[in-house]
Amino acid sequence: MNMKANWKTILSRCVLFVITAVTAIPLLWLVVLSFKSDTDILNNPFSLPEHIDLANYRRALDTLPLFKMFGNTLIVAVFALLISLVCTFMISYAITRLHFDHAKIPNGLYLLFVSGLTIPPYIVIFPIYRIIVAMGLLGSRVSLIFPLAATTMALGVLLMVGFLREFPTEIEEAAIIDGCNIYQMCTQVVLPIIKPVLATVIIFNVLYFWNEYPISSVLVNDTNMMTISLGASMFRGRYSMDYSGMIAATVIIIVPQLFFYVFFQKYIVEGMTAGAVKG
Repeated sequence: MNMKANWKTILSRCVLFVITAVTAIPLLWLVVLSFKSDTDILNNPFSLPEHIDLANYRRALDTLPLFKMFGNTLIVAVFALLISLVCTFMISYAITRLHFDHAKIPNGLYLLFVSGLTIPPYIVIFPIYRIIVAMGLLGSRVSLIFPLAATTMALGVLLMVGFLREFPTEIEEAAIIDGCNIYQMCTQVVLPIIKPVLATVIIFNVLYFWNEYPISSVLVNDTNMMTISLGASMFRGRYSMDYSGMIAATVIIIVPQLFFYVFFQKYIVEGMTAGAVKG
C-alpha cells in the first residue's frame, strides 16, 4: 500500500510539473524575446539573445505614460468593482433568499446570469458600442466602467449563489428577531461570513480589469484615458510594428499582476474551495 501510494504521489507530482512547465514556457519565452531586436525576433525567434540589453525596456518606459495609465486603470477598476460587487451580491441574495410564485424562477434567473460566462467578449462589443453611443457616453470613463462591471457579474453570481444556497438561514432569522433591518443584516451578518468568496471575486475582477483589452480598445479613443492593458498597442504603427518594444511593454504590464496573484493566491484557493463545497 505504501509503495502504491508513493507511486501515486510521484505520478501526480510529475503531472503537476509538466503542467507548470507548459504554463511557464510562454512567459519565459516572452522574457527572452524582450531582450532581442526586431530582426532577431523575426529571423531567430527561438534563439537566445546574444547579450542582455535593456534598450527595449528603456524605450518602452519612455513611450508608455505608465503613471497616467495606472491612474486610469485604478479609477476604472475601483468604480467598476464597486458596481459589480453591489449588484452581484444583491442578485445572488435575491436568487437564494426571495420567495417567488414559481419554484423554477430562482434557477432560471441563476442560469440567465451564469450563461454570461459562455459569451465571448468579442460578440458583445458591437451592442455595447451602440448602447454607449446612444447614451452619449462615448469618450468618458463611464463608457468603460459600466460594461466592465456588467461583464464580471456572471462569475460573481456563480460563486456567491453557490455559497449562499447552503448558508444557514437561521442566523439571518436570529438577526431579524434581534431587531436588524435588511441593510444591517446584509452588512453586519451576511457579508462577514462570505468574506472568502467575496475576496475571490474581488481578486478575479481586479485581474480582469487589468488585462481586459477588446472592450477597452473599442471604447477608449483618447490617449489620456488609456488603461494599462492598451499600453502594448502604442507600439503598433500604421505600416510598421515595434515588436521588441511591444514585448518589453507586455512584460512590464504582466509583472505587477504576477506579484498580485502570488500575494493573494491563498485567498483565491480558499474562496474557490468554499464555493465548491457550499455549491
